Amino acid sequence: MKPEFILFWIAVGLYGVSAFSYIFGLISKHEKLFGFGLYSALAGFVPHTASIARRWMETGISPFISISESITFGIFMAVLIFLVFEFTTKKVRPLGVLVMPIAFVLMGWAGTLIKGAATRLAPALQSGWIWVHIIGAATGFGAVLVAAGMGLMYLLKEKNSGGIYEKLPEPQAIDNLAYRFVAGGFIMYGLMIVSGAFWSNQVKGNYWNWDPVEVWSLISWLTYGIYLHLRITMGWRGRRLAWYALIALAAMIISYWGIPFSVETFHKGFRIEH
Repeated sequence: MKPEFILFWIAVGLYGVSAFSYIFGLISKHEKLFGFGLYSALAGFVPHTASIARRWMETGISPFISISESITFGIFMAVLIFLVFEFTTKKVRPLGVLVMPIAFVLMGWAGTLIKGAATRLAPALQSGWIWVHIIGAATGFGAVLVAAGMGLMYLLKEKNSGGIYEKLPEPQAIDNLAYRFVAGGFIMYGLMIVSGAFWSNQVKGNYWNWDPVEVWSLISWLTYGIYLHLRITMGWRGRRLAWYALIALAAMIISYWGIPFSVETFHKGFRIEH
């Protein structure tokens, strides 16, 4: 097995340890398991980064072309955002109870799709816009994943008291954090759509093709736009937005990876083998 694959599966294993630590920590109300889960996530992030870097250096190919590479890079950004937030604020210790299980499951799925050789992007499709496009998408996904985690924390805080829940911020503070992450994800996902349009125009001569990936990306972006509208204009707060953030995450995952996987292309007309 290639070193990059060994590093990848080590990362998956450590993310799994982190996920179960958070889950059992929440069930048993044992706060030390959250700390163990956090440091397991950090330990997994190191080989995760190394596997991406090694694949990139050995092939010279951007490490986010195939579906498996796209998932791997998306989870890389999500875990990075999660770790930075957790180590800089230390306010929401159980946050990983949603973030890390999703990271573990998606990384495991990516592992089943990995091919030995990196996928090459046709010269006609190469453009600087692809970097903006992918980084915007991955960062946006990471932000809304954390926002959904905040939504779960809000619901748990609202229904429970004492113990680990006593140490969570007040519901209003959690609600405000979720709003900030959704706003950031909305901006980055919008950047993904705009840069994708410029990329399409550069290589195909039109900005929009209405293929399933584009349509679902627009739906996801509008979904979070509605979240912001409901909060800013309609005055929604708390439980309703917490549930909204959790449900909207499903639309994001479907648009980001579900649709491309089901139709066997990354975009219609931009055929990439995977």
